[in-house]
Amino acid sequence: MFARRRVAFALLAAGSLTAAPALAAPPAEPMVQRRGEALVVTWQSRGPVDVFVADRADATLKSARLVAARDADGKAEIAGTGTSRSYVLLRDVRTGDVAAVAERVIPLEAGSNFRDIGGYPAANGRHVKWGMIYRSGGTPLITAADQERIRALGLANMIDLRSDEERVLAPSRVDGVPYTAVGYSMGKLGVAGGMEATYRNLPAMMAPQLRQIFAKLLRQEAPLAYNCSAGQDRTGFATAVILSALGTDYAAIVTDYHLSTRYRRPEFEMPRIDPAQHAGDPVAAMFAHYQGDPRYSTPPPLKTADGQPFLDFAYAEIKDRWGGVDGYLRAEIGLSPQDIARLRQLYTS
Repeated sequence: MFARRRVAFALLAAGSLTAAPALAAPPAEPMVQRRGEALVVTWQSRGPVDVFVADRADATLKSARLVAARDADGKAEIAGTGTSRSYVLLRDVRTGDVAAVAERVIPLEAGSNFRDIGGYPAANGRHVKWGMIYRSGGTPLITAADQERIRALGLANMIDLRSDEERVLAPSRVDGVPYTAVGYSMGKLGVAGGMEATYRNLPAMMAPQLRQIFAKLLRQEAPLAYNCSAGQDRTGFATAVILSALGTDYAAIVTDYHLSTRYRRPEFEMPRIDPAQHAGDPVAAMFAHYQGDPRYSTPPPLKTADGQPFLDFAYAEIKDRWGGVDGYLRAEIGLSPQDIARLRQLYTS
């Protein structure tokens, strides 16, 4: 008898939970993808949504333009966005809750892997702000139209993670943006032991560059962009550390990391190199070899044969040497708990 009452109570409780009204929440899974000169916005919501577009990441609904009212099919198209960066605000008509979203990738004619790291879940139920932090591959071949599109981002800083040799072989064509680089030779990156050893080398090797990035973020010298040649290994590690500092979980970090395989365009990362013009230059010879081998025209997945992300090796090194990301940020990058709190205040919402 007691058992039957306990089961009945459990069923009643379950029923009452099911009948309770859902908590208010902004439209879920928002995404923006480009179709020609138009943007296609999708989302998940139980009710109708008002769709607004703005040209500033910090725009409010009052300053944004309404492009679709009470849209109930979870999809809207915004035409004629041109070269300006567009930010979309989705307002749940019933609750008034708002979700912000933008294109992940900056659509460049001759660029590679240039994308916004906004939108990812961060600490305390917040999300990384769009339009503040960008990651990229090299930009030695971008067109005049690309330069205009990058100029529209309003970058306050650009941090080049490449070696001295790469910066000489492929100078950036991004103009009018304060530029920072830490000198080192490409030989410091390549270590014996394959990708595991290379990635385990990254936390110590990239610490000076990360100190520069975080110092600029704390001084509110943003939006900023940082890049290496492919925008995947050094840039991928830097992005992982930034997102970790903002409270993004590792699964989302790895998801972003693997997007490089989709969005790299190797043909635009380095000018065509003639080895005869760079006699005795091992770095030029290495890139010329890659350019001459059709296997490297398609970006390889950033994981081992059994599916382990290379990024895992860098994080394993961080755990072994510093006890985890918090210890790494404190001891190697020099960030205090107050700095972390400040970063989350500035770059999440």
